[in-house]
Amino acid sequence: MSVQTAPATATVTASNPSLWERANKATVAMAAVTVAVFLGFGVAADNFLTFGNLSNLATQVAITLIVAVAMTFVISTGQIDLSVGSTVAFVAVATAELLQAGWDSSLVIVAGLAAGLFWGAVNGWLSAYQKIPPFIVTLATMSVIRGIAQLWTQGFSVPIDKRLFVARIGEAKFLGFSVLAWIALAVVVVGAVLLARMRFGTYVNGIGSQEESVRRAGVNTDRIKMITLMLTGLAAGAAGILTAARLGSGSANSGEAFELTVIAAVVLGGTNLFGGRGTVVGTIIGALITGVIANGLTLLGVSPFLTPIVTGLVLIAAIWINLRGRTLADLFQHLSGKR
Repeated sequence: MSVQTAPATATVTASNPSLWERANKATVAMAAVTVAVFLGFGVAADNFLTFGNLSNLATQVAITLIVAVAMTFVISTGQIDLSVGSTVAFVAVATAELLQAGWDSSLVIVAGLAAGLFWGAVNGWLSAYQKIPPFIVTLATMSVIRGIAQLWTQGFSVPIDKRLFVARIGEAKFLGFSVLAWIALAVVVVGAVLLARMRFGTYVNGIGSQEESVRRAGVNTDRIKMITLMLTGLAAGAAGILTAARLGSGSANSGEAFELTVIAAVVLGGTNLFGGRGTVVGTIIGALITGVIANGLTLLGVSPFLTPIVTGLVLIAAIWINLRGRTLADLFQHLSGKR
């Protein structure tokens, strides 16, 4: 009797992995780090855990999170988009210039989103259909897009009338949190459902891990890859509008090094830098870590020039973990010299 039941038990165990076995270990680890960082700054800075500062933190993280959710799809396919910061600047400038020209706020919002979508389509077409590596494409468009914004404004900041609807978006609040934070929450929900519950998300992760197999299954992989880059363009367009609304002006210098923060948020959260495994929940955690570091250092009176240094070091650490293995066990084996 025992001989016959043993294989059945083994089968059940194999087909029903535990929650811990199914969990993304990198995301779990970074969640623990986030809690530790929160507690650390909470002890070091008296006003860190106040509702007012947490509300401010949510606003600071919101714009990064909106683009990071879209970037999760791009990186999950094995691509990258370095032009998001420049797109933010271009759309911020376009928003301010069009409002000054007398356009209605609703038309300006549509135009800003369309501009972001356009630049995303350019990146997607060149990389997916013309087979130029997305790193090269987006590195080039990063320069082109910001250059156009600088040429348009001649380097000057373009103010926005505070009475206009777009400007009021940047100051509006609901239940104590900014509208920007609520918009970011909506993007997170849509992104999580799209990646984890929809066929599109399955294709995205499949392309990142086994693109040829997905292509042979009848999926237009080039179209999926182009759509993901269009999503980052659209998200960057929304971020550009919200940046202009929050600052009350459009500047060609907006979003400098923004792509570093976005990529850091995605990779820190456990999304595989080389594709095949994406997690929106992890992206939220990664965005929180980068935001908390900047916010906490500011409250402690540390030089603002230290923030990009810390962010860069954190990104290097995250990439190192990505290269060393997908689970904490792999990482510990490398640290102990067993592999």
